[in-house]
Amino acid sequence: MTWIKPSFLWMMYRCGWAAKPGQSHVLAVEITREGWEWALAHACLSHYDREHHADHESWRALLRESPVRIQWDPERDRELNPLPHRSIQVGLSGEAIRRYAEDWTVSITDITEGLRDRVPQERPYPLPPDLAQRIGATVAD
Repeated sequence: MTWIKPSFLWMMYRCGWAAKPGQSHVLAVEITREGWEWALAHACLSHYDREHHADHESWRALLRESPVRIQWDPERDRELNPLPHRSIQVGLSGEAIRRYAEDWTVSITDITEGLRDRVPQERPYPLPPDLAQRIGATVAD
């Protein structure tokens, strides 16, 4: 699986601000909005959730047929401490990886230099209610 982790601070947590062995560079991958929403529309939560699935077996069936997995992990602050809200992690496999590499990717930029000086302002991504429901997201009013 290839993972898309759109939260800047969550990525800094995972790579230790580009200081972990084998993770000395951070790349920003820009993809199309259409690609992102295709991934969400073809996703399945990586875990069973009774609020989103009729039963365990229907979740397993969806998991088998979906080329995209959704995980929600604690968001991080600048010091990498967990925050009370969650950040989406989107895992791609099969057809989704091909689309990501061949169709969705707009640019790849090495942003390692000056990471600590350029913490971007992040805001919630506006989702149609049907996509929010599918991936277990909370929709702000």
